[in-house]
Amino acid sequence: MNHTFTVTGMTCGHCEKAVTRALQQVDPQAQVAIDRTQNRVEVQSAQAREALAAAIAEEGYAVAPSL
Repeated sequence: MNHTFTVTGMTCGHCEKAVTRALQQVDPQAQVAIDRTQNRVEVQSAQAREALAAAIAEEGYAVAPSL
């Protein structure tokens, strides 16, 4: 499944790596694409959206609620 998140607070490459690492701890097979200028994180994963969003939030980044 493809999941798209709006994530604020990512300001550098280190932030991108932290988010990617957090997502891959939930799903080691996850494919992650981040566009921090657009505050967008796209994840291809079989895991539940809620689990992925929680992993991002635990790293300290704000995840906008899904519409």
